[in-house]
Amino acid sequence: MIDKKNKISSAFYRRDVHLVAKELLGKYLVRKLEQKYLTGMIVEVEAYDGSIDESSHSFRGRTERNEVMFRGGGLLYVYFTYGMHFCANVVTGKKGDGKAILIRALEPVEGLEEMSFNRFGRKEFSQREFRNLTNGPAKICRAFGIGRKLNGIDLGSDEIFILKERKIPGPQIVTSTRIGIKKSVDLPWRYYIKDNPFVSKI
Repeated sequence: MIDKKNKISSAFYRRDVHLVAKELLGKYLVRKLEQKYLTGMIVEVEAYDGSIDESSHSFRGRTERNEVMFRGGGLLYVYFTYGMHFCANVVTGKKGDGKAILIRALEPVEGLEEMSFNRFGRKEFSQREFRNLTNGPAKICRAFGIGRKLNGIDLGSDEIFILKERKIPGPQIVTSTRIGIKKSVDLPWRYYIKDNPFVSKI
């Protein structure tokens, strides 16, 4: 049962991008579609800081595409990539910072049939399909029905939000370099829950 009283406050997001990234692990992303709630536990994220990170969309300053990143923490930044996929990011920091966290993988919790229908066009799914339902940023957006219209939405809204839930202990958090980028590749800004089977890549 979804308890909206457990929504994360806006102050949570207005802190250091790496601190927020680690503390997002174990939290629940919730998307309301019509009268259904789709829920997944965040198990993998990547931090992006345009002040020093050449792979960040905000590295070269504010543009029409990335301006949501500069509005301040607590918003969802959704972008379209490779001409076919959407990716969802949690904006962090103060207004003007240009920092965000890519949600890379979720462990599906609730609304599995709806997620499967969004991904595969049917409510039935195999064990393999279940493991691959939301283990990638584009898969998450497809499964959760996240597209361009949600770009800039407040993560305190009723349409999409994050619940407090548990905090993952430091020893259970793995730090590594990020995936699928060509610049600033050596920055160890990817964080995921150790031994979680829904992480996109070990």
